[in-house]
Amino acid sequence: MTNESESAPDPCCAPSRGEGTSSEPQDATAQRTPGPGGVHDDDFVDIASGAFIMGTNEDYRYPGDGEGPAREITLDAFRIAKYSVSNRQFAAFVDDTGYRTEAERFEWSFVFHLFLPEDFPDTRGVAATPWWRQVYGADWAHPAGPQSNLNGLSDHPVVHTTWADAQAYCAWADVRLPTEAEWEMAARGGLIQQRFVWGNEFAPDDQTMCNIFEGSFPVENTAEDGYVGTSPIDAFPPNGFGLHDMAGNVWEWTNDWFHTEFHVAGPRANPHGPPSGEAKVMRGGSYMCHDSYCHRYRVSARSSNTPDSSAGNLGFRVAADLWSR
Repeated sequence: MTNESESAPDPCCAPSRGEGTSSEPQDATAQRTPGPGGVHDDDFVDIASGAFIMGTNEDYRYPGDGEGPAREITLDAFRIAKYSVSNRQFAAFVDDTGYRTEAERFEWSFVFHLFLPEDFPDTRGVAATPWWRQVYGADWAHPAGPQSNLNGLSDHPVVHTTWADAQAYCAWADVRLPTEAEWEMAARGGLIQQRFVWGNEFAPDDQTMCNIFEGSFPVENTAEDGYVGTSPIDAFPPNGFGLHDMAGNVWEWTNDWFHTEFHVAGPRANPHGPPSGEAKVMRGGSYMCHDSYCHRYRVSARSSNTPDSSAGNLGFRVAADLWSR
């Protein structure tokens, strides 16, 4: 495969679409239709109003991410789904509305190189992270490229979804994306300033707690956790609130614009991030995170991507106001 330069993303996350796209994106709102409502009722966990400590004061490898300082945040009660949105759920949305994702409109998305067959045609790569390949025909229904499909993946998280795609789904399902603060409060599961969503120890009692890359990144994944790519949305133990995959599997979009300093002096009650920006916050890490490459499956870790970006490790989870039942 060739290694021509695509715009460089944050090297530890899903890549940004950047310049040189093959088509102009369409307004996702133009394809929205009123949703049936209640499609996630059985999935939701109710999170009571209250305060929690968000962020961390620990000195990690990514000072530019703005994880700190640790600060007390107060939130109103809300609801959040136990699972990332699955391929089955997203297919129901597409079947009901005829919606076409932005990857389908652009006609390409980013695929991790190990998922492409040996005889796959040459593709463009990302200069800083050549394991990400620009693959024409890759989209939510063809996660590894045009030669792939969703057979056996109905209960895996949907991927190759942009922030606008997530918004369109939310409008149909009568839900919304969580704020970054809501996401982190939910991810902590009642624990206070623990490193991971299950505690401070990565593998308590030698139990694998999340789906990340194991082996020698990016050339060999030993799949010691049982999965090379995505895993079923309920494959790993839930956190203290009963939520699955708040670490690993796929990055999840939140509602907030990303900024590294806004929160330092920003609101402490129901924060929503800055009013504008260039990239949206992603949380949770993915199956591509590795201790030597991307240690962002920690609960305080954060990253971002441009709203029109899509990749094979980027999905979303939904939330709602508690009164909207």
